[in-house]
Amino acid sequence: MSAQGTRAPVIVAGAGPTGLTLATELRRGGVDVLLLEQRAHRAQNGSRAAGMQPRTIEMLDQRGVVDRFLAAGPPADLGNFAGIVLNYSTLPSRFPYALSIMQAETEQVLEDIATELGAPVQWSATVTGFRQDATGVDVVVDTPHGTATLRGSYLVACDGGRSTIRKLAGVGFPGTDATMACLIGDVELDEPPERPLFLQRRERGSVTAIQFRPGWYRVVTSEPQRAAGPDDPVTLEELRESLLRVAGTDFGMHGPRWLSHFNDAVRQSERYRIRRVLLAGDAAHIHLPAGGQGMNMGMQDAFNLGWKLAAVVRGEATDALLDTYHDERHAADADTLNVVRAQAALFGLGDQITQLHNVFNHLVGFSQANTYLSATLSGLDIRYAGFGDHPLLGRRVPDVAINTGGGATRVYELLHEARPVLLSFADDGVLAEATAWAGRVAAVSAATTDPWTLPDGTAVPAPAALFIRPDGYVAWISDGATDLADLHETLTAWCGTADRRSDEERIIR
Repeated sequence: MSAQGTRAPVIVAGAGPTGLTLATELRRGGVDVLLLEQRAHRAQNGSRAAGMQPRTIEMLDQRGVVDRFLAAGPPADLGNFAGIVLNYSTLPSRFPYALSIMQAETEQVLEDIATELGAPVQWSATVTGFRQDATGVDVVVDTPHGTATLRGSYLVACDGGRSTIRKLAGVGFPGTDATMACLIGDVELDEPPERPLFLQRRERGSVTAIQFRPGWYRVVTSEPQRAAGPDDPVTLEELRESLLRVAGTDFGMHGPRWLSHFNDAVRQSERYRIRRVLLAGDAAHIHLPAGGQGMNMGMQDAFNLGWKLAAVVRGEATDALLDTYHDERHAADADTLNVVRAQAALFGLGDQITQLHNVFNHLVGFSQANTYLSATLSGLDIRYAGFGDHPLLGRRVPDVAINTGGGATRVYELLHEARPVLLSFADDGVLAEATAWAGRVAAVSAATTDPWTLPDGTAVPAPAALFIRPDGYVAWISDGATDLADLHETLTAWCGTADRRSDEERIIR
């Protein structure tokens, strides 16, 4: 990594999946990071998130680290809409499945990567205040050794659904209140169900009992609103009583490893950016974990923000680039939250909701319905607005096989260095346009074959050339009639002002 001199680091508050992913992306961009976590250490037991979606897996593949996560959790049929199982195997991805990986396992792998890249976690460090000015942010941090004030270039709140930073920034967090209470426990069962129960509807609620790992089961119940307060602890007896009400048995439950609760409240921050303070992950949005979206939304926030923030801190891009983080992720997250609300409705009680659930259960048997819901919930169908009408614009680039001067490879292997890629299949004159961004943009000439497949299964012809952002989304495309002025505008928007010096001058610098 390049030396940062006296430049203040980016301060990331929160070392969950979102904060750790962001720290790794910033370090890949050559930016110093202070990664602060209020916990004293990483919990070995207790992982609310228990699955990773295909698009998140793809993004890790784009960085060349996916094998570490594949080794930590096996593929699993976790794709679902309100508990109705979806068939992910038809998705046009190298990873047409979810990973059964616990959040604690995801965090550990991400922490290892962050430490290797130079951003170790500083534990027992709680952000309690901040003050920002035109050049940076002063962040007040409580530690076991006392209170300290740290100077950062930017502050990113990845500090959870009750984010202190969001509250201090005075950002609204509108949404819908909870209508149901869910209890969760990782426990041992002496009398487990004959078959896994996955969000199975019962007269008084729903029940889940799945063996995620040998020796213990994850048990979840949902019922109408819980009387206890949001900070009250969950007891084994409370979970047992809920199981008895909903399922008629406690499955011989004992030996709790972890007990917790959650609800179906849905809220989203009004703004993801407040000048030099940014919000990501649960600090920006909370919801019922229906469909397994939470951890994945946060990590995708981080993949969108990381390269942009690094480019701004390096001085290559203008501060305005950070506004695109809010524009893109606020809209994408809002779409996901609407899908979660639709699922929450199907958890309601009563004959009418039961019949509606039965209709959806029938509909997913049709390939078009399964494809639509699978593409949406897997994250593959995210499309950022404002790029144009071509079906690939604003979408994640398919990981097609290509041949370069160095031989056979894949598109995602070109993204390992977290740099933008200008990829040409027909007109190498396009690549000359990237000369003024040498060092910032990888210009690659290659050959490929038709067709390229969209998330809904639609096949499109391979483009003549395209510009791929570091997060894998297509920002410019040519079908042969190249508009260099449009390409120049795209490169300027995402990579900063062109450097018009000679190659020799750039090397001397």
